[in-house]
Amino acid sequence: MSEFPYDRLRRFPDVEAPNLQAHDATDLLLVERGCALAADRGLTGSEIAVIGDEYGAITLALADAGFHGVRVHQDLATGRRALVRNAAALGLSRTPDADGVSTGDEAERAGSHPGSGTPFASHELDAELLAGARLVLLQLPKALAELEEIADAVARWAADDVVLVAGGRVKHMTLAQNDVLARSFARVQAQRAERKSRLIVAEEPRDVPQTPPFPVHATHAELGLTLAAHGGAFAGARIDIGTRVLLEVLDRVPSEENVVDLGCGTGVLAAVYALTHPDARVIATDRSAAAVASARATVAANGLDERVEVTHDDAGSELPDAGVDVVLLNPPFHLGASVHTAAATRLFEAAARLLKPGGELWTVYNSSLSYKGELARRIGPTEQVRRTSKFTVTRSVRR
Repeated sequence: MSEFPYDRLRRFPDVEAPNLQAHDATDLLLVERGCALAADRGLTGSEIAVIGDEYGAITLALADAGFHGVRVHQDLATGRRALVRNAAALGLSRTPDADGVSTGDEAERAGSHPGSGTPFASHELDAELLAGARLVLLQLPKALAELEEIADAVARWAADDVVLVAGGRVKHMTLAQNDVLARSFARVQAQRAERKSRLIVAEEPRDVPQTPPFPVHATHAELGLTLAAHGGAFAGARIDIGTRVLLEVLDRVPSEENVVDLGCGTGVLAAVYALTHPDARVIATDRSAAAVASARATVAANGLDERVEVTHDDAGSELPDAGVDVVLLNPPFHLGASVHTAAATRLFEAAARLLKPGGELWTVYNSSLSYKGELARRIGPTEQVRRTSKFTVTRSVRR
């Protein structure tokens, strides 16, 4: 196997910065162990599933090593787009034909039929991703609930002799992750740490309950809302404190027909706005597949299917310019394990593009971040609506 050019991978269209990379040592360990296990078990690629491959480092290294038809699930829309771009840049959009010449199709389209000789196929976290899989490579998620949902899915749908190899940076790993895996697998063994990363190998899937454990549901009587959440959704079926602060002033947001909940998470803001504004049409959008699945379940649980549309997208990139009256926004301030304000900046820029002149952006953010000046520059006149010891709500009017 030739040395894979990890340094050529890019994060784009996700945020890029000198301290942010498109691969880490865990990717390399997973590829090394995955290639060895696949060769030992005689796998060609279609029996391999990859979960949590942020920008394609694992999937494309496997393709480069000759494993084709690999199935992959990435939570973030930006990661899915980065995988396609990186595949094209490295000439891995298609496997070579009989004459050794690449056909050159775009990777996302080329990988749509696993087992057909194409490098990879993108899937949601479902039976199509895992049916018949005998090897699953996983970048460990931060949330234990997300790991629980993934482990259950592998035990539920993969082959009886599946081997799950999960990896992470040692500083982010806990014994609780082993315990979660042990609920779905009879054998769980942590490996020796290498390059500040560690692998955990899980085998012998246990019997699973008839109904998958996610999404979970919670009733918030004070809002007349039922909230649904998959394992990877921020805050689960709870309402995070920042969102609560914005909800406290939601009755001051104008009653408009075209509203976007940008970075919608589990769909709290979109659902409450739709419940309190019967004539509104709301689009809830998020780059996280787990968030989108959660928001769709929340919308269904509250009977809002005909008035709230949920889309998996990167910062509303598929929505038209200047067509929105109101944007609701609770932006993140983390990128993976790093504190980074660039994620919020991208959403501010998206709001500026989406809003009609005179349209309003209502934002809640950590008070220590002092976004008011940036909002004024990027959107227009900005006023503070509410401030607590931890969070600030502002209203910005599009110039």
